[in-house]
Amino acid sequence: MNELAKPSPQQLAWQEMELGMFCHFGMNTYCDQEWGEGTDSPELFHPEQFDARQWARTAKRAGFKYLVLTAKHHDGFCLWPTRTTDYSVMSSPWKDGKGDVVREVADACREEGLKFGLYLSPWDRHEPCYPNKEAYDDFYAEQLTELLTGYGPLVEIWFDGAGSQGRAYDWPRIIGLVDKYQPDAMVFNMGRPTIRWVGNEDGVAPYPCWNTATTARESMFTSDMLTWMEGTPAWVPAECDVPIRKRHWFWHPDDEASLRSLEEVVELYYRSVGHGATLLLNVSPDNRGLLPDVDVTRVIELGDEIRRRFGHSMGQTNGEGNELQLTLERIQPVNHVVMMEDIAQGERIREYVLEAYSEGDWKELVRGSAIGHKKIDRFETIETDQLRVTFLSSVEKPLIRSLAAYLVE
Repeated sequence: MNELAKPSPQQLAWQEMELGMFCHFGMNTYCDQEWGEGTDSPELFHPEQFDARQWARTAKRAGFKYLVLTAKHHDGFCLWPTRTTDYSVMSSPWKDGKGDVVREVADACREEGLKFGLYLSPWDRHEPCYPNKEAYDDFYAEQLTELLTGYGPLVEIWFDGAGSQGRAYDWPRIIGLVDKYQPDAMVFNMGRPTIRWVGNEDGVAPYPCWNTATTARESMFTSDMLTWMEGTPAWVPAECDVPIRKRHWFWHPDDEASLRSLEEVVELYYRSVGHGATLLLNVSPDNRGLLPDVDVTRVIELGDEIRRRFGHSMGQTNGEGNELQLTLERIQPVNHVVMMEDIAQGERIREYVLEAYSEGDWKELVRGSAIGHKKIDRFETIETDQLRVTFLSSVEKPLIRSLAAYLVE
């Protein structure tokens, strides 16, 4: 019998966070584009009202636990004063070339108690040595080392597969640097990942979304599947990345109409966190260097709505074995149940049925498979004082960390 896969303490802590904010910011912010070619002048980068604390305060107020910044996107423009290239903030008029976006965001996150992560695009459309594999491997390793050593503890290193189809980077070297300088950081999707891409940019985890995997899709632009390094753990939980403005990762002028409604972002929460994955919601700073007011309002509304719906349960229990029952104080309307496995001991449940006792009989509400870190089940409102979940199939004894009931109106 194969040993049941289990998360590392670092993976477990990452999954507990559930909500992260992605911030795409850089040269594209000033060029009304999503992918630059690496030819736009650094003179364009000038966020005159840049305030990383506004970003971090917004994330904290909305209930997000970590923030990931695009330190370098595909255009190669670096948001920190790197030694590797002059295509960076040093060549911009912002703060007379003495600014460091990465430093300010890292410090702001630390002040607000947020974990901080960095995105460093392997594909670089500006760097002249990119066609030379060995030279670029050296170049990329130096950039990565600067980021791994200069900005304090990192919770996540985000490696984007876009644009890299057919390109073999020196992943043993890259992962070795992460191991050396940031051993607790999650590695996203490439090399020897500890978390994986969910496979779409819709913010939706398919159901079931198991925590174990042996491969993942490389990017939106290919159906190719990645070959991960030897030593990749069997436990590789999914992260769902999605922009709060439809189809736009970077800020664009006069683009407010693309902002997702509150109902839409709440649905993303149900179909990511509610399917056992983590939601990484992109909120893009504008050309002032601030998160736009309408985006700030929406993301705070999301946090408030999550707390309104799930901040206080009508009853909660935990336990182990093939059946678990929750008795409420009185007969009352219920329409949501949230279950969590004790995933520190592995993902054990393979099939379950949820029932409510109503009008003298047990009535089936939901059948499901994966529970994992969290499963949110919605059903028609029913009057009950007893809920029962029966585990029809499992690997080893089911261990339920929490079974909680809610009425969402």
